[in-house]
Amino acid sequence: MAETQDADAPLTTTAAIGSVVESLLFVAGRPLELADLRKLLGVDDDALRAAVAELGASYTRDGRGLRLQQSGALVQLVSAPENARFVAALLGMPTHARLTTPALETLAIIAYRQPISRAQLESIRGVNSDRALATLLQHGLVMEVGRAATVGRPILFGTTLDFLQQFGLSGIDALPAVILPEEDAHAAATEAIRRAVDAQGTRQLTLPTQHENEA
Repeated sequence: MAETQDADAPLTTTAAIGSVVESLLFVAGRPLELADLRKLLGVDDDALRAAVAELGASYTRDGRGLRLQQSGALVQLVSAPENARFVAALLGMPTHARLTTPALETLAIIAYRQPISRAQLESIRGVNSDRALATLLQHGLVMEVGRAATVGRPILFGTTLDFLQQFGLSGIDALPAVILPEEDAHAAATEAIRRAVDAQGTRQLTLPTQHENEA
């Protein structure tokens, strides 16, 4: 019979830590802070991060129905993107929705340049981005992540865990690489996000299909 670990014994192996993390994420049903997990498990940061990394890799390696997503200090369990159409059918969710071109451009810039201010965003796009940004904020694909240490302390924006889930990404570092001259990077980033949308065509993107002339 397999050995069972004493409930009061310290967690000393990556597998043991990963097992507890998996249980906690499953029961929580929401993103958890690494700092909270570290305190609860009584392990150091390196041990926790190693366990989280191995747990995430095991889901992908073994072709399991869950994925572990991490955004900054937050981690969560989500369903595997390739199973999204079945999950959507079970929950009665729509499976197809399209990002408008302005929203797609705005999301691409934020994803690749985060954290980024509204002024920086509009400088890159060359047009007012209030409506596109408001749409992305409303649907939880981007969020306020802090304030810049410059005059006026402008709000900085970044992507969310929902963004990772919608696009089937394990983390921001899983975004397709864009290594091009500055003048070409914006278009390339937008195209990379567009391909991610197409690749996840059966996923339940919840953005409404709005007017294409949305700024």
